Amino acid sequence: MDLLRPVRAFDRLQRRKPVLGFPLAVVKKFSDDQAGHLAALIAYYGFFSIFPLLLVLVTVLGYVLAGNQEWYDRIVDSTLGQFPVIGEDIQIGALRGDTAALVIGSLGALWAGLGVTLAAQRAMDQVWDIPHRERRDFFMARLRGLLVLGVLGALNIAITVGVGLLVGGLDSVGVKASGFALTLLLDVGLFWASFRLLTHKEIPTRDLWMGIFLAAVGWAALQTLGAIYVNKVVARASATYGFFAIVIGLLSWLYLGGQILLYAAEANVVRVRRLWPRGLFDPVTSADVKAMRASARVEERKEGARVEVTFEPKNGPHDE
Repeated sequence: MDLLRPVRAFDRLQRRKPVLGFPLAVVKKFSDDQAGHLAALIAYYGFFSIFPLLLVLVTVLGYVLAGNQEWYDRIVDSTLGQFPVIGEDIQIGALRGDTAALVIGSLGALWAGLGVTLAAQRAMDQVWDIPHRERRDFFMARLRGLLVLGVLGALNIAITVGVGLLVGGLDSVGVKASGFALTLLLDVGLFWASFRLLTHKEIPTRDLWMGIFLAAVGWAALQTLGAIYVNKVVARASATYGFFAIVIGLLSWLYLGGQILLYAAEANVVRVRRLWPRGLFDPVTSADVKAMRASARVEERKEGARVEVTFEPKNGPHDE
């Protein structure tokens, strides 16, 4: 009895049906690139950047909005609402700071934020199969990282403040819906900047739009449905880890965000390079060959070095 017969039947079907073959190819390339590890690295640095950024935000707002407690509360509540679980557990009073807090928070946010942008650059290079010899060097990667950090940080603060002032403290369904639509639209702009700044310059912007929209929609879903998942993670972990269950929940949420970003980027690559259908079993497809050859070229680290993948005739590409 062939236990894999249903899987083989599905493989034959997805090779003929793009509606099945395309998403499977995205998942397969995500696995080939070990993008899960890259998403974990983004989540790691993202975790360490959140609290310094919050400290900087509330300190700056305390100066700018001195005497306007209503606006201050709206913006801060909107900001914390973006973080499932911890948004309800953070005491704003504990975050209030002075000039020293602003300096310390800024330095912490700069260190961790630069780690996020460097990890994201590395992830995008891996997703697009950029050879190591063509990637930014040590100094250029960090200069680009600082640029990305500044641009995306400013955009994110602008979005948070704008939406916070619009819907903060208001319970009208229409206002809340308008705020969600506005947030989604602004997130498209945020992810456009993210994909454009993080992706290698040789990749044209027109090749990025599918992933930009997928990432924006995925992020919006994470803001709502992701909270349900994280609450379940925290509930299961609380009995064993106590307070640290909140840390586990936040890391899980950030990891999901990193996965959304990289799955969206993988979808761009698969669409642009027509890397579908991919085979689950032999024989390999033409898309398999293209994907493996591109993946091999990633290891080219010196000028003149060439890494190739060859196939024996009997195992060569075969598209149904």
